[in-house]
Amino acid sequence: MEIKSENLANNELISSSLKQDHDVAVVIVPIQAQGHLNQLLQFACLISSYGLSVYYVGLANYNHQARVRANGLNPSDIAKIHFHDLPSSPDFASGKIPRISDASMLLREPIASFLRDISSKARRVVVVHDVYMSYNVQDVSSFHNAESYNFHCISIFDMYCSFLRAAAGLPVPLEPEQLKRMPSLEGCYPDEMTSAGRLQKPYIGIKSGDIYNTSQVIEGTAYLDLMEKLASRQNKKLWAIGPILPTKPLDYISNRDNTCFEWLNKQPPNSVLYVSFGTSTLFSDEQIKELAMGLEQSKQKFIWVLRDADKGVIFTGEARTKRLELPEGFEERVKGVGLVVRDWAPQPQILAHPATGGFMSHCGWNSCLESISMGVPIAAWPMHFDQPKNGFLVTEIIKTGLIVREWEKREELVTASTIENVVRKLMASEESGVIRKRAEELGEAVRRSTEKGGVSRMELESFIAHITR
Repeated sequence: MEIKSENLANNELISSSLKQDHDVAVVIVPIQAQGHLNQLLQFACLISSYGLSVYYVGLANYNHQARVRANGLNPSDIAKIHFHDLPSSPDFASGKIPRISDASMLLREPIASFLRDISSKARRVVVVHDVYMSYNVQDVSSFHNAESYNFHCISIFDMYCSFLRAAAGLPVPLEPEQLKRMPSLEGCYPDEMTSAGRLQKPYIGIKSGDIYNTSQVIEGTAYLDLMEKLASRQNKKLWAIGPILPTKPLDYISNRDNTCFEWLNKQPPNSVLYVSFGTSTLFSDEQIKELAMGLEQSKQKFIWVLRDADKGVIFTGEARTKRLELPEGFEERVKGVGLVVRDWAPQPQILAHPATGGFMSHCGWNSCLESISMGVPIAAWPMHFDQPKNGFLVTEIIKTGLIVREWEKREELVTASTIENVVRKLMASEESGVIRKRAEELGEAVRRSTEKGGVSRMELESFIAHITR
């Protein structure tokens, strides 16, 4: 891969930071997609808090994106991370989001070069990479002092049910009725992502173990035990160290976030529904209209993050090609009841705010973990990828939410009346009190699990002890 001249200065700067010998260097390699960038940056900050040198490796635009969108993370923690910008190439020069298949196959050479440099200066190099970057980090096996670990940005429940249990001939520990309602894999993953996963398969076995951003407090021991059984068959290790997100994100609210919080501060406790569908959801104009009408008719307070899906580098004009339009007069009619936000929103801080009492979500794993950790019930509206299984986990297994649309009806328009009914049920019904109590209790247990003596903290400390052995 050709190294562009504009990256040489950055490479020299990184090299200078490696001149003195290190004990253990941790290299983080995410796929270039927001949900993965975010989780792996959170993980980088967590590992860095143990005094280890941590390097976050990716294309320059996406390293910058990870920093800019690092909601809830302390800026002083991010400042401790060494960001290494991989040299650009004609394949990524257009500024458009690289296809998963491209990003997962075209960065091997510059990553190997970086690993070669750092392995000459550290006693041990620990590469923690997204599973979709397995091909790109395969050269880790050629360095005598390097080892790699897959980082999974999905739940153990989804990994087991969707990808592993059938091949291993193991059962799904659910009641028969739950099994009937469990979403199928059909329609979850586009062909490009399936193809990218298939390309990684020959290189996944190079890993020394697996790290999951989840907790047995959230998912129970059944699936964790089954996954550990599968790992032991391969002589691999497994850690469930999540949730890795900060449990006190309100401490890191910046001045630019004042609009949301000025409004939230005026609202009663548990009265506001937060509505957001992540960075990859595309709604039709008709569906936006139905959602707007449903929120208005519910008479419940809300903050709605209304953004088109990311389509390019977020710092260029190409990032958004379409301004999503609301019904005429909508924002005037809901003034004082609802707030529409058209830019990036500080999601962890909004969920942590006392006024927030519900979350209408696409059920990306990031969003699920944030909502669960803050004790906020979820109105689950999965769109694709792991989201259908996450929505099932939330609504059917841990029971801290309600489903908006069944996965089997994914091609159907969700009507305003359906949305209105779900919102009222989640925010202002007798059942909502039961769901909220369960969500708050689980959130408290999850937060305790990340503190000293908690099961997730012990898993994390086990991983740290292992890589610094």
